[in-house]
Amino acid sequence: MASIIVENKWLILAGLEGLAWASTFFMLYARYRLNSTFWFKIGVILTVVTGVIPQVTLGVINFLATRRVDVFTVIILLLIIYGATVGKKDVKRLDRWAREKYSRS
Repeated sequence: MASIIVENKWLILAGLEGLAWASTFFMLYARYRLNSTFWFKIGVILTVVTGVIPQVTLGVINFLATRRVDVFTVIILLLIIYGATVGKKDVKRLDRWAREKYSRS
């Protein structure tokens, strides 16, 4: 199973990133357009489940399979560092944009 994951790691990472961003937009849509606490919480859970957790898991599986720090592992580390630093500011800007866009209607 791990070999299948390692062979398709870039495709899996791209798919998970797409899902994480889609769930982030859904979370903001639910918060500001639907005004739904329930759907907002579902969006938060989806964002975590498709974002950080699988990225870390992919990085660990890749490292254990290859026993070295390769480009994929570095990309995973950079994504995690980005999310913990600059990414927070980007999400705040995205949140502000969503509030302005969806609260007007």
